[in-house]
Parts: sequence; structure tokens; C-alpha cells
Amino acid sequence: MKELTVRNTHFIWDKRPYIMGVVNVTPDSFSDGGRFFSLKDAIAHAERLIQEGADILDIGGESSRPFSAPVPLEEELRRTVPLVQAIRKQSPIPISIDTTKADVARACLNAGADVVNDISALRMDIRMADVIREYGVPCVLMHMKGTPQDMQINPFYEDVVQEIKEFLAERIAYAQEAGIPTERIIVDPGIGFGKRLQDNLIILNRIDAFKQLGYPVLVGPSRKAFLGAITGITNPVERDTATIGAVAVAVIRGAHLIRVHSVKDIKTVLTVISAITNETLE
Repeated sequence: MKELTVRNTHFIWDKRPYIMGVVNVTPDSFSDGGRFFSLKDAIAHAERLIQEGADILDIGGESSRPFSAPVPLEEELRRTVPLVQAIRKQSPIPISIDTTKADVARACLNAGADVVNDISALRMDIRMADVIREYGVPCVLMHMKGTPQDMQINPFYEDVVQEIKEFLAERIAYAQEAGIPTERIIVDPGIGFGKRLQDNLIILNRIDAFKQLGYPVLVGPSRKAFLGAITGITNPVERDTATIGAVAVAVIRGAHLIRVHSVKDIKTVLTVISAITNETLE
């Protein structure tokens, strides 16, 4: 598995797990209820995540929660581009743009973003692979059964791990054929995206199976509904402690990059896990 340098950060995937901090610029996010919808609040939240130790920020202008409505192109651009520009003026931290639209990806890359995080794995916009290749940036390919509008309507798998692995292998091949270099591909099994409760538990417990693909594995369990089902906590904002439990298992099982909404406590937990598993403080 090759290392990856993004702006000022050198990702050595087998050295330690890295943290992707989430900044949702949406009024209907499941995780924070639109708390950071204004540009001012979003910038302040981004600054807080950086101070808490995020290795990369993930900016999203369209909610992908179950049954969410699509956001028009112009509105998604209005939400994301000014935030990317503002963060880039203040910090050299790597920025990922979470979008399925090639035009949004292009505009945000022009504004200073460094990575494209596509929940459709380059399926929703046939131009996305071309943009990623043209700009020479890394991309995240995520598994999702269906779309956010229908993904939680009776999802079913015979073998959830094997089916996700096969899907990701096919999308990796597609990306490579489109000219995206191997070292710039990251995979994500898609916790909560067309998954049943049991599926999410199996995925997190078997992250090592996805590592067999030979690519860095991103996992995003943060505040998801399956944690509410386990704990009985109905308010997503109150699931950060539950998130820590899921993150700890994912990292011990081999996850390389963790996508979370609150960074501070996760940073502490991952530092301890790394020290123990590497048997050193370095």
C-alpha cells in the first residue's frame, strides 16, 4: 500500500490512523441539524476541528442521510465553494469535497480543495473520473446500495462483506481505467448507506477483509443510526461516546482513515491505540 502526500500532510497508512473531520454546510444534516449552515459558523467549526487535531477536513453541501432530497447544483456550489476558499486562506490542512457532482468537485478543487469524496464511487456523474484525473487528486470510492432516496428501503445482502468487496474492486478497476493512479484511491465500505443494523456491525468487525483489496480504508461510523439502535440514544449529537467505541474497533481491525464529526476525544483515543499497537510512543 503506497503512501500519499496531500498538500502538507504525508499519509503513511500503516503507521497510524488518520482523522477526517466533517463540516456539513447543510440545513438538514442528520448529525448536527444544520448547526453549521451559515458560512460564519461553518468556518468556526472547521477551525475548531483543526485545533482538535483533524488531519483532513471533509466539506459537504448536500445531505446524504436516508430519504434526503437532492440539492440543485447552484445551491451546492453556493454552500461549498466559499467555505473551501475561507479555510484555504487560513490553513494548509488538506480539504476533501464530499460531492457526487463533477461541477462541484471542479469548482472546489479550483477553490483549494485537494481530495474528492464521492459516495457514489464515480457512478452518479460520468464526468467525475475525468475531473479527478485532470486535477491529479486522490478520491474516495464508497459503497452505497441505491441512492440516499431509497438506500434504506429493505436493503439485503447474501454476504455483505463479499458483495461490498466485489463492488469496490469493480469501482477501483473503473477508476484505474479512467486514468486515476492506484496510490490516489481510497475505499470506504459505506457504513449506514444501504445497510441493515447487522450489516454495519459485520462491516466494522471485519475491516481487515476490505484491507485485502490493497487500498487505504476509510470508515465513517460517526453518530450513525446503528449506534442509536445499539445504545437507545435517539439524538445523533449525543452519540459521540458511542462513536468512540465504533472507531476503536474499526481502527483495531485495520481502518486507516476515520471520518467523524467531533475530533478531540477521537484524537486521544487513536493516540492511545496507536501507542499500544505499535508498542511505542513515537
